[in-house]
Amino acid sequence: MYKILDGKAVSQSVKEQVKKQTEKLKEEGKEIALAVIIVGDDSASRVYVNNKKKACEFVGFNSLEYALPETTTEEELLSLIDELNGREDVNGILCQLPLPKHINEKAVISKISVKKDVDAFCEPNVGKIMIGDYDFLPCTPAGVMEILKYYNIEVEGKECVVIGRSNIVGKPMTMLLLHANGTVTITHSKTKNLGEITKKADILVCAIGKAKFVTADMVKDGAVVIDVGMNRDESGKLCGDVDFDSVCEKCSYITPVPGGVGPMTIAMLMKNTYKAFCMQNGIK
Repeated sequence: MYKILDGKAVSQSVKEQVKKQTEKLKEEGKEIALAVIIVGDDSASRVYVNNKKKACEFVGFNSLEYALPETTTEEELLSLIDELNGREDVNGILCQLPLPKHINEKAVISKISVKKDVDAFCEPNVGKIMIGDYDFLPCTPAGVMEILKYYNIEVEGKECVVIGRSNIVGKPMTMLLLHANGTVTITHSKTKNLGEITKKADILVCAIGKAKFVTADMVKDGAVVIDVGMNRDESGKLCGDVDFDSVCEKCSYITPVPGGVGPMTIAMLMKNTYKAFCMQNGIK
């Protein structure tokens, strides 16, 4: 019988911890602030930003929102980031992706100060993850590792397969599993005989962005299945990259969608922002 990996419960535990740490700082008169920039009116982005705002409120951070119109120029956006980089009362900066097509995402990510890059997207932070000597971790892969830790699921020595090679999830996920001494295979849309590879996985992480892509015949009996996907099925209902109803019968543990990895992403953002404040203020 499979067990549900409850991301809501794990995220609550992480946020409670950050809340306690933040309350201690507040007693000393110290405030933590996260600045979130959103350009345009993408509805999914607006939901994410609102959820981040709620999480900030819960843990006790100041939440600064900069909602810019779709017509904002790249120069104007870079100028705002420059200003936030220089402000001592801002500890973390996050620019919600995707950005309008006329703005270069890479230029924007690179502009955020390495010390305030709480998404861990800029090149120096990505490089640090590669060598295993990092300050911040990308929030979604870090959330996956937190779930595994919470449920005492050992990575060391396990066959781990990651489906997806994005810079935000797939690649850093691979490195984190490797740092935890897993034996990792990274696969993607061009991988041949994908099902044969995924069937060897003790831990399978799916982040390919295709609804119900992973079916029962691709999963090993007793595997741990982590579904990072967030899609809509043919009836418009939220679903992941895994066909939950068929796959759950074969695995030992599985994350649901919603309520699995999603809540963890925001919880780890809170953790990163707290860490950023500590680094900026010489607190160990």
